[in-house]
Amino acid sequence: MKIYISTCGISAILLFCCCTKFLEVKPDIKMVIPNSLEDAELLLNDYSTMNMGYPANGELSADEYYVASETFDSMLDFDQRNTYIWMEVIYDDVAQWQRPYKAVFNANQAIEIIIKEGKNTVKAKDLLGVAYFFRAFAFQQLVEVFAPAYQVATASTEMGIPLRLTPGIDEPSVRASVQETYGQIIKDYKESSYQLPLNEGIKGRPFRASAYAGLARTYLVMGKFDQAYAYADSCLQLKGDLMDFNDLDEYRDFPIDRFNVEVLFSAISASAGPMSLNNGLVDTMLYRSYESTDLRKAIFFQENTYPLGSYSFKGSYDNGMANLFVGLTTSEVYLIKAEAAARTGKIDVALAVLNTLGEKRYVQHTYLAVSERNTEKLLSLILKERQKELVFRGRRWSDLKRLNLDPRFQKTLKREMHGVDYQLEPNSRKYAYRLPEIVVNNGKIPQNVR
Repeated sequence: MKIYISTCGISAILLFCCCTKFLEVKPDIKMVIPNSLEDAELLLNDYSTMNMGYPANGELSADEYYVASETFDSMLDFDQRNTYIWMEVIYDDVAQWQRPYKAVFNANQAIEIIIKEGKNTVKAKDLLGVAYFFRAFAFQQLVEVFAPAYQVATASTEMGIPLRLTPGIDEPSVRASVQETYGQIIKDYKESSYQLPLNEGIKGRPFRASAYAGLARTYLVMGKFDQAYAYADSCLQLKGDLMDFNDLDEYRDFPIDRFNVEVLFSAISASAGPMSLNNGLVDTMLYRSYESTDLRKAIFFQENTYPLGSYSFKGSYDNGMANLFVGLTTSEVYLIKAEAAARTGKIDVALAVLNTLGEKRYVQHTYLAVSERNTEKLLSLILKERQKELVFRGRRWSDLKRLNLDPRFQKTLKREMHGVDYQLEPNSRKYAYRLPEIVVNNGKIPQNVR
């Protein structure tokens, strides 16, 4: 009965977690607020809230795929069509903003419970680490879509996201700066790394290497390469497993298992309709960049009967077709370490890390080790490998934003639909995706600058 009451209470609270002005009258929910370690664990074990529903609109705007005109007209909804061609229009689909904040709300509830309980037990310590990790991860997913790229010169003045740090539902939301946002993400990941166990038996929960991976990802996005290298290295020392693609069956519908050995933290996006297996067509130049002996060409992609000569993505790390895997993996961390090493003059390390990954991705005895020692050329090779390895993995939008800050890697995105050409220029303000209008109006939150 206790579990039933707690579960009902949790469900009731979630109805109010993001947009408090949707309802004029709210019942007194104080009687059903969870207050035990068991309640905190229930909140954090809610996989559909904590591990699912992260924003996809950034990836839908990126350059890994295209859609046929028939798909654009008949399969995409109004918001998806406008996202695809970078139209600047008002929209009210609040789900991709709201769902990560539901995870934040659960995490905040859990943190408050655990601190009030004051129990110095292994369970309490582990749960506190899980809660801080989830909050950091949700904030990270939000800031990468809804805020501008991190730049030291502007981070303190550009708008980030609201940083909800308590479970109170009546306090107004205020947009923190980009600097404050990333500072909180780092603080939460570091706190989680102190609390999390070395190993975790429950699928979907983070462990210490997950926190190190989150920190490595964050510092890479910020351009702090020494720190990105250090945390990537720490992560891989704890868990550096890689799948050997020679062991995978390319003829399976979805060749990559869910919760495979590379997964450090499992998370998926909200529905990625335009990029789903039935709708999204892999960018032609990207597909051609894979060599014939690169096993990813067959593991990641399948040839379509229509349009002829096109390919769709089947290599999801979540073993599904409708959502993007946006979690953390060792393969991503290898590439973070390689890039950070190249950028900080550790050429031998960069080559060793890059080649360790490459050997697991090519037909046995066909991989030609990279030996390029020119820093700029090596960096370019690593970035190309990053795009090929992390395709449809929720990293491309963030990578475009940060790499556009460097004239060497700037890219203008182009799409054509019904004879009309559309472009997204490097460093466009549209790289900070527009907030849902209902959030701006009801929450009195300023819209992104245009």
